[in-house]
Amino acid sequence: MQIGYDAKRIFHNASGLGNYSRDLVRILARYYPKNTYHLYNPKKQKLNRWKALPNTIEHQPKGIWRALHSLWRQGPIARQLKKDGIDLFHGLSGELPKGLDIPSVATVHDLIFYRYPELYKSIDVEIHKRKVNHAVKTASKIVAISEQTKADIVQFTGISAEKIDVIYQGCHPVFKTTISEKALNAIAKKHQLPKKYVLCVGTLEARKNALSIAKALKETNHHMVFVGKVKAHGEKLKNYVKEKNMQDRVVFIQNVEIEDLAGIYQNATVFCYPSFFEGFGIPIIEALYSGIPVITTKGGCFSEAGGPSSTYIDPHSETELQTAIENLYSESDESRKKRIEEGFNYVQKFNDKVLAKQWDALYKSLLA
Repeated sequence: MQIGYDAKRIFHNASGLGNYSRDLVRILARYYPKNTYHLYNPKKQKLNRWKALPNTIEHQPKGIWRALHSLWRQGPIARQLKKDGIDLFHGLSGELPKGLDIPSVATVHDLIFYRYPELYKSIDVEIHKRKVNHAVKTASKIVAISEQTKADIVQFTGISAEKIDVIYQGCHPVFKTTISEKALNAIAKKHQLPKKYVLCVGTLEARKNALSIAKALKETNHHMVFVGKVKAHGEKLKNYVKEKNMQDRVVFIQNVEIEDLAGIYQNATVFCYPSFFEGFGIPIIEALYSGIPVITTKGGCFSEAGGPSSTYIDPHSETELQTAIENLYSESDESRKKRIEEGFNYVQKFNDKVLAKQWDALYKSLLA
C-alpha cells in the first residue's frame, strides 16, 4: 500500500497530536514494512522529533504552494496525492482536504470545542467545527481515540456510529523502558527534582485543572512537579504558589526532552491528572507504563485510559484529591506494588503490535 498522511503534526507539534501522529506512523512502518508511508509536510520543520525510516518519504508543497502551504493542505494537496500514486489518505488530526477521490480516514481526537466553546476564541470554534464536520462527512472511515470521543462525534455531528471505529493511542517506547538508577539520578539532578513528588504532565491550561493540585496540597508537605507549556492557567498557578509561599515545594519544567520526561515519570511518587475533559489522556498511559500510581477524573474517557487500578476523583473537589494523594503516599509497599503491576498489565492493550494490527486491518478493509 501507498499510504499518505497529513503530516503537519508529525513535524511541527512537540506533544499531544504530534506524539500521536509520530507513534502511529512509526509502529506501522515497523510492523508492516512492505507499505510505503508518505508524509505530507506543509513546510520546513522546526522540531527535531521525527526520525525518518527506510519506508517513509517526506513530501513538501511545490511551486507557488510553498508560500501558500496552509491553503495547500485544504485542497491542492489532493492533486499531488494522485500524482504520487497514493492509495489511501489519513488525516491524523480531524482534518481532510477537499477534492479527495481516494479512500480516506480521519482521526478525531476530541470535540472539546463543542462541549466547552468558552475555552476557545469564537473564530477558532467555528474553524474547528467546519474542519471536523467536513472530515467526518467525507471520510471513508472515522477513527475515534476513545469511546467517549465516538459518542461525542455521534452527538454533535449526527454521523452514524457505524461509520466510526475506536482505535486507542499508544505511547513512545521510551516510556516502556526501565531507566537505570544512575540515569534517573542524573535526570533528577538536572531538573532539581525532589526525592518524592506528585507529578502532573500536560499544558498548563484551564481545562487541565493543574491549580487544583496545588490547592489540594497547600496544607501538606508534599512536593509537586508540573511539566508542560505555561498558558494563562499556568501563570495563575505560579502566582498561587508564590502567594502561598510554596516555591520550595513546586518545580515547573518546560521544553523537556522526551528521554528526560520518561525519567521524570519514573522518579515520581504519584501521577495526578485532574483534567475536566479529554479525548483520551495519553499522559495516563505514559504513567502506567512508567510504573507510577495514577489519580485522575471520574467519568468521561479517563477510565478507558486508567483502567481498574487507577484512583478516580471529582476534579472539582480539592478535598477528594488531597485524600487520594495521601492514601497513595501512605499505602503499604505490597499494595503499591500490586497497584503498579495491575496498571502495567492493563496498558498492554495499548502496545504497538496490537494497535498496528488494528490499523492495518482498517486500511485493508477500505482498499478491498
